[in-house]
Parts: sequence; C-alpha cells; structure tokens
Amino acid sequence: MNVEEAKRKAALAALELVKDGMVIGLGTGSTVAYFIEALGEKAKEGLRIKGIPTSYQAYLKALEKGLPLTTLDEAQRIDLAVDGADEVDMSLNLVKGMGAALTREKVIDSAAKLLAIIVDSSKLVRRLGETKPIPVEVLPFAYTYVAGKLKELGGEPKLRMAGEVKDGPVVTDNGNFILDVEFQPIQYPAKLEEEIKRIPGVVEVGIFTGLADIVYVGYPDKVEVLRRS
Repeated sequence: MNVEEAKRKAALAALELVKDGMVIGLGTGSTVAYFIEALGEKAKEGLRIKGIPTSYQAYLKALEKGLPLTTLDEAQRIDLAVDGADEVDMSLNLVKGMGAALTREKVIDSAAKLLAIIVDSSKLVRRLGETKPIPVEVLPFAYTYVAGKLKELGGEPKLRMAGEVKDGPVVTDNGNFILDVEFQPIQYPAKLEEEIKRIPGVVEVGIFTGLADIVYVGYPDKVEVLRRS
C-alpha cells in the first residue's frame, strides 16, 4: 500500500469541513502535515482562517505554509480540530502520543466543537493496544513511581528515549517524560484512561475516548468516512 498517498487523501478529504472564518486546531504528525500544507494554500487563496497548533512541529509547519495562527487564549473558541491518530478502534476511540504531543492535543481536541481524525487504513484496529503502546506523559521526578503503578494495572512501561537525536529520554514540549506502556488489547478503554489519569504524577494519557466525531480513513484509491454513532 502507498501509505503516503493514503495519508494525503485522508488529509485532503477533511478540507470539506473547513469554512470561512473558522479557528482550527492543528494536530501533530505526518498525516496532519499534509492537511496543514493544503490549508495554507486555501489561506493564500483568500479563505479567512486561523490555526492553533498543538506542538512546535505543527507550529513550524504552519509558519512555513503561511497559515495565520492564534492561541486558545486569544480565540477563546475552536470551531474544528483536525488531528491524526496512532490507532482507531471501531467505536472511534483513539491512541495518540507517538509524536509526544498528547497533552496539548487532548486540550485542543476536547475544546473543539468538531474533532476530525485523519489516518491511513493501517491505523484501524479492533481494540486499542493491538499495535501500539499507550503513551503516558509524566512529571520527570515521578516517572519511576508512575511506572510502578502502571505495572499494577497490568502494563509494561518503558521510558521513551530520544535515540540518535540526543542522549537521554524524550522531553515533551511541556518539559515532561513519556512512558510507553504495553497492554493486552484493551477491552474497556475509557476505564483504563481514567485509572491511569488518577495516578499522581501523570500529566496525560494517550487514550482518547468519546472525542472523535468523524474519522477520514485514507486508502491509495479512496477515502472511507466513519462517524460517531
């Protein structure tokens, strides 16, 4: 499968939701990058829109494409958020955070009147946790304590390291660490989301339940649209 073409198709399909005068939350990741690029072209053609980025990656991409930006404080509303996902289950629950922007993404996605998710078809799963670990953003001084509590919930946490980019762990835009937690495929994602969020030291968890309104699933030759029932 041509994954990049599938991503691009999903991103372009989501443009149908964009209306003049909107404030749009800009998610993070390679699929959303296609959306930001297309949105920048629409702005150059005269569409009056403003974006609120969820990460420095999205911020820099929007600047590169000439997209006008604002903040949640200034706009005090988000008409539409367009974001990616690492997994999408049949109830449109999501795993997000492989790009380490899960906390800001959850704020923007929750604040939006409408949340559209754009993915390629490889991100569809029967249950969350089938193909990806669950990212958990944690306060650095508490990560060993949080890791122990996650083990009690049946998870296998691993501190995300920066690899070749830098020595030491990944540090989020908020100055925190990420624990990637392997679980068995998750039967009750909302329950696990709440259990993890109750652990002191957890900033946010990359399970997003009940937020997505519409999902555009890209294939090389088509786009499938899923809506929350």
